Amino acid sequence: MDRINSFPPIIDEYSQILILGSIPGIVSLQKQQYYAHPQNHFWKMIFTLVEVENVQNIDYTKKIGILKKYHIALWDVIESYERKGSGDAHIENEENNDVCRLLIKYPSIKAIFCNGQKAYKNLQRHLGNSFMEIPIVLLPSTSPLHTIPFELKLEEWKKLLKYL
Repeated sequence: MDRINSFPPIIDEYSQILILGSIPGIVSLQKQQYYAHPQNHFWKMIFTLVEVENVQNIDYTKKIGILKKYHIALWDVIESYERKGSGDAHIENEENNDVCRLLIKYPSIKAIFCNGQKAYKNLQRHLGNSFMEIPIVLLPSTSPLHTIPFELKLEEWKKLLKYL
């Protein structure tokens, strides 16, 4: 297995919400874009929350611009790993990104939302009791492997609206 590296964070000094995934899937790695798999609900979820329509017609650069407009940062908990396939169950020899350093560098972050169990569990292990003043919220994964209907996921993801 080859070692795979995650993407750099999408963040700026105005970011208030940090959404953390676990690691990019195969399609995302091929396209070098967060949440590039067409069946992943991430972009549809975000744009439903901020009331942007026609997500399919928005190119990646504009998607990132919309995240920044709403002060949403994006990163993955895992920096590098070995994996067969796209599922989190196949991750081996992982190394975490330095989320602590990111939070110190960007003190405007008011809340962290974890896109799925893997991101949440890794973040809990990584942060420990650090940054207890920042809420960390587990959200259902937007991955197509997490088969809960979109509408049920959306109800949980509405928790972001408190911080927009």
